[in-house]
Formats: sequence, C-alpha cells, structure tokens
Amino acid sequence: MAEILPLRAWRYSEEWANTLEDLVAPLFDVVSAKQREMLYHHPFNSIHLSVPQGENPSQQARETLEKWKKEEILKQDELPGIYVYYQYFRLAGEGHMRCRKGFIAQIKAYDWSENQILRHESTIVSAVNDRIDLLAATQIQASPTHGLYEDESLELEKYMDAAIASPLYEVEDYQGVREVLAVIHDARVISRFLEIMKDKQVILADGHHRLEGAIEYRKQQKDILPDLKWKGSDFHLMYFTNAHGNDLKILPTHRLYYGLDLSEEDLLKELSKWFDMRPFGDAEELSTYTFQRKWSFGLVLKDQAWIIKFKPDLWTQIRPELPETLRNLDLVILHEVLFNQILGLGTEEQRKSKNLAFERNFSRCIREVREGKADFAVITREIDLEQVLEVCKSGAVMPQKSTYFYPKALGGLLFASIRQEEFESNYEAFFEKY
Repeated sequence: MAEILPLRAWRYSEEWANTLEDLVAPLFDVVSAKQREMLYHHPFNSIHLSVPQGENPSQQARETLEKWKKEEILKQDELPGIYVYYQYFRLAGEGHMRCRKGFIAQIKAYDWSENQILRHESTIVSAVNDRIDLLAATQIQASPTHGLYEDESLELEKYMDAAIASPLYEVEDYQGVREVLAVIHDARVISRFLEIMKDKQVILADGHHRLEGAIEYRKQQKDILPDLKWKGSDFHLMYFTNAHGNDLKILPTHRLYYGLDLSEEDLLKELSKWFDMRPFGDAEELSTYTFQRKWSFGLVLKDQAWIIKFKPDLWTQIRPELPETLRNLDLVILHEVLFNQILGLGTEEQRKSKNLAFERNFSRCIREVREGKADFAVITREIDLEQVLEVCKSGAVMPQKSTYFYPKALGGLLFASIRQEEFESNYEAFFEKY
C-alpha cells in the first residue's frame, strides 16, 4: 500500500508572486555552471536551499531557511492540499504543444525492499550523503522527486483539470516550459486521490539520490516519536504523473570520459573486438543521427567520430546473471563492455569514479572533447518508457543516469517541511471519507 498524504506547503509570500521566475530553480545537474551562478546571484532564489554553497552548505541552508521564515519571505499554507502541477512544452522540431499532467503530494519514504517505490537506476554514493546532511539540517524539501503510477481509468485527471483552471502560479522556466501550479483543498477530492493511490506501486522516474537520502534519514529517525501515526521524517515530497495517457518524454544522457590511459589507437582497437565500427564524417551531425538499431552509439574523439554497433553474436557474454530485460538495454551493453571490460571500471567503481561524467547537452559533449578536456564522448539514444517499466518491475537497476525524463520538475514552486510541528495536520479526516 503506497501511503500518500496532502501537505501544508511552504511557498513564497504574495509579494514575491510576480517575480517567481527569478526565485524558482531547475535541478542542479541540468544547467550549466554559468546558469547556476546567475541563480546564486539572487539572494532569495530557492537554489540556496536545494544546493547551498559555503564551507558548511547544510548549515548555511538552515540559517537561510530560518531567516526566510522569520522575514516571511516563505509562508506556510494554512490548509493541507494536493498541489496540481501541469507542464506545457514543445520538443525541438515539433509544432504541437505537449502537456504533462500531475500532482504533488507527500509519500512515505519506503525502503526499496518494501517494493512500494521501484527504482530503475543506480546512485552515486557521495550525492546521497550530501542529500542526507541537507535534509537533516533543514528538514525542508525544496523540489519534488518524480514518480510514475499506472491508472488506465484516468479518473484523477478530471479533478486536476478543474483545479488547474484557477492556478496559483504560472511561470516560464529556464527552457521555455510553461509551469502551472494549482491546489485542491476539497477534503472529499483529496480523499479520492489517497484512495486511488493506495494500491499503486510508484516507479521513480527522477530523484533517486534525494529519495535515497530521505529513506536513510527515515531510518535514522525511527526511534524518535515511535508512537506517532504520521511522522514528518517518514515522508518525502513527490510529483506524481500517470504513465497512461500522459506526455512523458525521456531524453538521452551522454557519457564523457576523462583521464584515459589508452591511446586513441588502442581504444579503437579494443572497441573493434566488440563493435562494428564505421567512421562518421562530422561529429556535429550526430545530434540528428537516428540510431535505428539497438546497441548502437556515437563515439566522439578529438579529431574523429564513429558510429559503433555492438556485435549481436557477443551478447551471450554480457553478464548472463542479469535479467534479460536488463541485458537488452543499450546502456548495460555500453557500461559492461566499454567501462568495465575495456577501461577496467567495475560496476561499483563506475558509481564513484571522477573519470566518468554524464551530460545531457550534446553540444557541450562535443566542446569538451574538441577542447581536449574530455578524452571521448559516447552519444546515446533515449530509452523507451516501456523498457523503464519492465526493468523496475523485474527488480533490477540500470546504470546511473540512464534516463532523463523531460521536462524536469522545477524547484521552488513549493517547499515541504518534515519538521514535526510544521508537518502535522488532521490527516485522519481524509481517510474517514473513503
């Protein structure tokens, strides 16, 4: 049973509503250093809570939060609600507008072993530790993770459509996505959300590090206030979208490698044992190349580019202990052959290595290699949603940064406190209406 609750969100006060576009922040890993610098320049941007700076970032975030509360830059809503969140966007080359519909609520930070929230990719250890420290210091969540649920009836959509007609906010984000937030306070409607979601498994689309941090923090707090039915430290902020009838788009995340010990000649020689290789005239053109065949990638070196396609007859040598669903994935082939077999980075080392980086921006990949900063880039194709669902349900996990669900949920539209006196509400009333 996936237990979700409405929340009494903290939000920027009314006097800041007209400048909200200056206060919200994208996820840290999807914008450039220059864009992040602009966000930090604004003293009240939410990035100061989500990714704080300084010698002791977590302490800095806590002091900032307390200051914002005291000065009423942030104020807490009086009533608990379900926050409806729609994202309107176009993809490159498309003329029609897409709309991803969802809602933001609190969900219990279930341990992965409980099989209520299913993950699909590995995490990076240092990033999880940072999230635990920040959550412990601030007891606030500045951006929701993104979870998928499956409901072919689409029943919740009618309630969300009705709410979004009277939005709290409507802003344009850093990529031109129109972000619209509304709230549902009607107890009977909220009860219906809780009822429909209680039998759902949630598939984590984005935010593995933040959720894993919340899981660990819940464990740390398990002996504190043990008799409470609803503890703030047990819950986590999530943006829920239906996998059925929704504009869900997954974009690729490319790989960059630094500190190569092999020469380019030796690297190509080793790759040719596993891949069919074809020279490609201009690396820039890989941005529009359609990788029709599975297990195919673009390889960018400083002065040359290649299309590399894994040799199917070698597939039996790829980690036979893994479920077939996982072994069939492009990125499993890539990570096993290139990073493990050829470069000697085992699965656990790949999670920690500073040699391996992940980049969504194609042009930045080319620039890093051309300028001699990275030794090579591997250009990947997007994964299908059906593959993600299959992997999650198999209990397996993909390599880290396997998916990039677009667009990302924006930080700063609302904040969720897990501090007990701010978290508490009459949640029982919503369950009485089932």
